[in-house]
Amino acid sequence: MKIKTALILCAGFGKRLYPITSKNPKPLLEINNFTLLENTINLVKALGIERILINTFHLKSKIRDFINNNNFNIKIDIIEDGEKILDTGGGIKNMVNYIDENIFLVFNPDTVWDLNYVEFINKMYEFFLISKAQNILLVADKKLSFDKNLEGDFSLEKNLLYKNNNKNYIYTGCQIISKNLLKNIDKKFFSINEIWSQLINRNALFGFKSTNKFYHVTDLEIYNKILKNN
Repeated sequence: MKIKTALILCAGFGKRLYPITSKNPKPLLEINNFTLLENTINLVKALGIERILINTFHLKSKIRDFINNNNFNIKIDIIEDGEKILDTGGGIKNMVNYIDENIFLVFNPDTVWDLNYVEFINKMYEFFLISKAQNILLVADKKLSFDKNLEGDFSLEKNLLYKNNNKNYIYTGCQIISKNLLKNIDKKFFSINEIWSQLINRNALFGFKSTNKFYHVTDLEIYNKILKNN
């Protein structure tokens, strides 16, 4: 993979996992003795990425300490959201000010990532180049979700994503995006969903299907079920 930088979104409050996330940020929750953030970093390294940017806000010092106290053998920079949380789109836009390349990967550490995703992300990147896309999302059929209450986010037709009545696919939390999509956005605080909606209206939001079992730390109940299942 020729992408050099991956962004990991770690600024959220994790409110659906309160009270444990009132003192410990969601990316530092552990499953099988590994934090969600460490799982994500290990996947990024397996993809051959050279650099990671992590954004922080909620309990930011704990995430910084975790990075500083562990040697992950990859360059990691922490970018703070600032005085107010920037939301997903704003957080990404803020981080891309610190990278030179136009194309980059974005990960949500809410997913329990493992190395089985390497194959799918590499194939997604190949399709991204062939299709000349500006944004592509790794999605999974909701039948593969460990959390059976998760609703689908999109429908998928010939690698294009839509929001209609047949939303059978869930966004896994991994995407490739072009910096060009962020250049003309003047807002500081916004959700990445705004960009996705604009692309859907132009039939230009691409999706690539993963067939891995999908584990997403949705809330406290699901987190406890995942712990028991592993």
